Amino acid sequence: METDSLLSGSLDGASGEYGSRTGSERGGAPGGRRMSDSVYGDSSSVDREPGDEELYIQQAVVFIEDAIKYRSINHRVDAGSLRLYRWYYSGIIQWGLGLTIAAVLLLAFAERPSSFSISSDPRHRSPAWQPPCGLTESIEMICLIILSVDVAVKSYLIGWEEFGKSKWLIGYTVVILISVMDWVLSVSMVCDEKLRVRRLLRPFFLLQNSSLMKKTLKCIKRTLPEIASVILLLALHLCLFTMIGMLLFAKNEDPKKNGEWELHFRNLPSSLTSLLVLLTTANNPDVMIPAYSLNRCYAIFFVAFSVIGTYCLMNLLTAIIYNQFRGYLLMSVQTSFLRRRLGIRAAFQVLTCQGARRAAGERARVDAVLEVMSRVKMKRYYRAAITTVAQQYEDVGFMDREQFTKIFDELDKDCIKEHPPLPQYSSPTLQKLQLIFSHYYLILFGNAVALANVVCICTVLVLNSEKSTAERDNFVLEIINLCFILYYLFEMCVKIFAFGWQGYLSYRNNIFDGFLTVLLLALQITIFITYRLPYSQWEPSAHGVLSLWEMIRLVNLLIVFRFLRIIPDIKLMALVASTLLDLVKNLRAFAGILVVVYYVFAVFGIWLFEGAIKPPDSSVLTNTSMENITSNFSVACGTYEQLEYWPNNFDDFGAAIILLYDVMIVNNWQAFIDAYSRYTTEWSKIYFVCWWLISSVMWVNLFVALILENFIYKWDRSHSCSVMDVERIRYETSVQLIFREQIQEPTEEELVCQLHQHPHLQLQW
Repeated sequence: METDSLLSGSLDGASGEYGSRTGSERGGAPGGRRMSDSVYGDSSSVDREPGDEELYIQQAVVFIEDAIKYRSINHRVDAGSLRLYRWYYSGIIQWGLGLTIAAVLLLAFAERPSSFSISSDPRHRSPAWQPPCGLTESIEMICLIILSVDVAVKSYLIGWEEFGKSKWLIGYTVVILISVMDWVLSVSMVCDEKLRVRRLLRPFFLLQNSSLMKKTLKCIKRTLPEIASVILLLALHLCLFTMIGMLLFAKNEDPKKNGEWELHFRNLPSSLTSLLVLLTTANNPDVMIPAYSLNRCYAIFFVAFSVIGTYCLMNLLTAIIYNQFRGYLLMSVQTSFLRRRLGIRAAFQVLTCQGARRAAGERARVDAVLEVMSRVKMKRYYRAAITTVAQQYEDVGFMDREQFTKIFDELDKDCIKEHPPLPQYSSPTLQKLQLIFSHYYLILFGNAVALANVVCICTVLVLNSEKSTAERDNFVLEIINLCFILYYLFEMCVKIFAFGWQGYLSYRNNIFDGFLTVLLLALQITIFITYRLPYSQWEPSAHGVLSLWEMIRLVNLLIVFRFLRIIPDIKLMALVASTLLDLVKNLRAFAGILVVVYYVFAVFGIWLFEGAIKPPDSSVLTNTSMENITSNFSVACGTYEQLEYWPNNFDDFGAAIILLYDVMIVNNWQAFIDAYSRYTTEWSKIYFVCWWLISSVMWVNLFVALILENFIYKWDRSHSCSVMDVERIRYETSVQLIFREQIQEPTEEELVCQLHQHPHLQLQW
């Protein structure tokens, strides 16, 4: 079912003249409207049916919301579809959809092989809880039904013709169908199947639900050719030095000179693996010690390999990934910005149909714009800023296209947090006290006191480091804590006096300090109730709910944590901390892609290596100590067995995730490569090398690139700000804002061309 044309008619961009089409001319769609405008000088006439103005308001509201969220406006625009559209993108529905996707992904921890055991070490791992057949399957089917409804609603909202053009929605549908068929097969086999294909497809649900994640994935795809060229150069470097190494360290007739050959250059796979690990510096200097002990000149080979490979080619790869990915991401952000401008332009276009125009050209009524802004779901401070600017045109009564577009520039501005005014006191003494307690020097003095508190705790801990809990005299430490906590309480009270309750709570630092101060005071009162007032012969072994030492230790932990209050008062430190917070909040697309890659590789790892590594003499583990077991067989130093890496395995999903993380860090990752190549096959090295390339080489470099962009962006904006200004400005850093200065404004012709292509908003210009 196709929706009616939103606007029908033709417009000459220069003269502003409209033509008209009737409902029959649009194919006789039910409920069709006829609108004809003719503009000559200051006169105009509009024929519209009752209810059209309300529909135009609703359409403008949705288009503005699309613009704020960088969403596409290519969806149905009739009244019923708009209600469904706003309901679908409401917070509770999107939260529920996200929870459904999270539940589907988390099922991997409960499904067989289950991760619900205390330890993943097979030597003393208790039998994991195995869910009964049908439990996880029932949860999964409920989630699949919800996701099926999701794809049906999305498909309806954009129209079935547009659905056929969307590869993501088609893929979404195919993945759900395959998952359902695999689910049916699993249930028919009473959950005893060895391979669950749908587990491998689940990350697709996470990908398709994030537009920024899809853009990031597209950018990575476009960056791959440049990355592949450098990786090819790395491979050539690796192969060249492998050949040289095999020639230098060939087998010698003297067994004493074969150490390097036996350990690292026995054959081609061993040589490649050794130098590949050296590229990550994980086995340096172990890999060169046998040869270096014979002749120091052999160090030239390994140093040259590391300098060229690790310090030149690997860093060059980082630079290329940063440069190419940044360029493609900028193009993607440009598309998102075009969506925002297109949504604003579409909202203006429908508002020009809402009421008569009193002058030549397109204008929107200011009261209609204010009505739209009162209905749009957006942050309060942005709504207030846009409404304030729009109200400046109330005297004129109309806004043209440029004025309408300009009011939404407020979306790209920082939000200045205005604190409530200070309370007014009539007494001169109270006014002087208020001036003292509201001064910035009080904050600096409080930071100094917090530092002194931490130094005192550190001193006492150093003096008592060799003493057991029973030997410690907690009297001194308790008295120190009591004095400082009383000062913290005093500081909180005088700040409340100076700023008032609302003013005190308007500062995030005060909320942090106040919460910890109240918590510290409650703990201190609990200590007094349990152990009475402190005296020098306190019995440290006495126990209440917690022992005295445990309670004092908890107080000390909170005091040390409270010392973080100094971060916002040091500009560079505050900038770094806010950058990290923004990475957590706004760069979730990159974390999401890493989750997808982790998930896929963990599932593949379980398929390939589940149960591959078993500890020796596992049948007698319950009756024999580990020392006796390890004495029955010899292991080489630095191997999986000697390092006791048994908990790192692919026996369940949780253990697989941790193993992949350990390999991503690349410290001792050669132990895993060696172990799985010995227990399975040499081809297993391909799995670990692929994971290292994707996680450590590609993703980590991308993440570093975005950290640099985020930090540089915030540094440039706050370079001229004081500490107090940084406190007042609420930075909402997103990927779109990072590249805002490099983004080009779309022209009117581009916007009009895009509006022409709207499948449901059919305009005749």
